[in-house]
Amino acid sequence: MTECCRLIERPFPVVVSAPSGTGKTVVVERLLAIDGRLVRALTATTRPARKGEVEGVHYLFLSQEEFAAKREAGQFVEFARVHDHWYGVPKASVHEALRKGKWVVCNVDVQGGLAIRQAHQEAVLIFLLPPSMEALEERLRGRGTDSEEEVALRMRNALAEMAVARQYDYVVVNDDIRTCANRLLEIVHAETSRTARGLVMPSEP
Repeated sequence: MTECCRLIERPFPVVVSAPSGTGKTVVVERLLAIDGRLVRALTATTRPARKGEVEGVHYLFLSQEEFAAKREAGQFVEFARVHDHWYGVPKASVHEALRKGKWVVCNVDVQGGLAIRQAHQEAVLIFLLPPSMEALEERLRGRGTDSEEEVALRMRNALAEMAVARQYDYVVVNDDIRTCANRLLEIVHAETSRTARGLVMPSEP
């Protein structure tokens, strides 16, 4: 009996980017909760922890000096300065997850997303959009953590980030957290089944 072709699942980085206030972090948390094969790439940052954020779970919080030392040592697969704070994804966080056969979700800005694509050509890049610019501004003000100047800055940055969305593979509107997370999971499943990723044809007779 001739063996049928097989599809070998090869995990890849899943990059999720979005303007500040779009709900990216909550969507990613929901995505991780509904499929245990996906894990978070722990991001390091120099910004202070927000209420409810846990060291080693949501972020790796570093001082400016600690971050600079790791950056100079080449320990980040990507790093960028965003809103006056540094963010970076440690190479070890990505490599270890892939080695264990997990799809590693990288919650990063557009600069970081494109850098990860350069390091991992197999990565899938997904950009989240708010339902509208009005909804985005309302969410930013509703957080109660930003001054008027900071809200204005984030809105300007949002427009610049959206202009980069064309370089991503997919765009998904976050009008509902559960629905948005399910759409992301559908994308991951579809990408996993692409023949170019791991289709093994039967041996010729």
